[in-house]
Amino acid sequence: MGPHPAVAAIRLAVRRTLRDVLQDAPGAPAGSFAPHRRPPLVLVACSGGADSMALASALAFEAPRLGLRAGGLTVDHGLQPGSGDRAREVVCRLTELSLEPAEALTVAVGRDGGPEAAARTARYTALDEAADRLGAAAVLLGHTRDDQAETVLLGLARGSGTRSLSGMAAVSGSPAGRRDLGHRYLRPFLTVDRQTTRKACMVQSLPVWDDPHNTDPAFTRSRVRHDALPALEKALGKGVVEALARTAQLSRDDADALDAWAREAEREVRAELPPSRRAPRPASRTGGGGRDGDAANVADLTEESGSALDVARLGALPPAVRRRVLRRAAVAAGSPAGSLFARHIEEVDRLVTEWHGQRAITLPGRVAARRQGGTLVIRQV
Repeated sequence: MGPHPAVAAIRLAVRRTLRDVLQDAPGAPAGSFAPHRRPPLVLVACSGGADSMALASALAFEAPRLGLRAGGLTVDHGLQPGSGDRAREVVCRLTELSLEPAEALTVAVGRDGGPEAAARTARYTALDEAADRLGAAAVLLGHTRDDQAETVLLGLARGSGTRSLSGMAAVSGSPAGRRDLGHRYLRPFLTVDRQTTRKACMVQSLPVWDDPHNTDPAFTRSRVRHDALPALEKALGKGVVEALARTAQLSRDDADALDAWAREAEREVRAELPPSRRAPRPASRTGGGGRDGDAANVADLTEESGSALDVARLGALPPAVRRRVLRRAAVAAGSPAGSLFARHIEEVDRLVTEWHGQRAITLPGRVAARRQGGTLVIRQV
């Protein structure tokens, strides 16, 4: 008799993801690594909640069968009484699952961007540092289809465009702003619902911890989860979560295609910065934890601290492509991707489409966009 359907579902999702890790890892295929070479290490980020505990159990089961090492990390944000004790309990649970190494990472949460964003930045910074230290090939995250639906709904409410509606990627770089980590974080459960992960924990007798922040109406995502989505399902019927998750995938496909078009278009509209206004090359870039794709998309832009773009050629582009070119140029000039919103790009776009002598547009990161005749100059000031 096979495992419970919920357990089978989480294991299958993880198995598929680990096979991708093996394909990307240097060396021999699964089960045939040379004795003198250690197999790749895959870590799971575990809060102790049902989603991440289910993920940890599936990783512990599947990794040895594919010739991989498996470990676990938990992050103590220090935001609740007893958080240190709870982190130690999670480490014990990971150890009981035979995950090695199993570590608790203590972080100090700042204030930039609000409590949710600050905690997220601190968490991923700690995960990045631990993964680097341990030499991990990948870090698994327990985001489910329900989390994806919430992310899409938040993006829709913010009016952030197609890339925001694409939700979370199954494979992504570091949300903490590390541009050298293009494929570190993997999300096997984006096609698995939250009910399945909780059921898998129950039938395996895995203890889980329900974070009170997840039900605290002070947090935006909590209100979406407990108020907005149930209201939509009541008004529209069941299937809203599945539809939103499907929208994420369709939007991601569209956004990827438009981003590729924008990369090609940027080369066609690029002009030379006037020599007298060319700024010195900065010692480092300010990137921020923007949407995935931003770091890769700006990698081939000019090495100067600014860009000059031909207005006539920009104006001939479709709006969706033109605005992506403008966003790429702003990020390349030093505007933090996470602070660059649609309204900023719309204002810059008016310098191209509705020019009537207006002044320069100031963007986050001390970047300015200014029209000089038939050229749009975007650079740090």
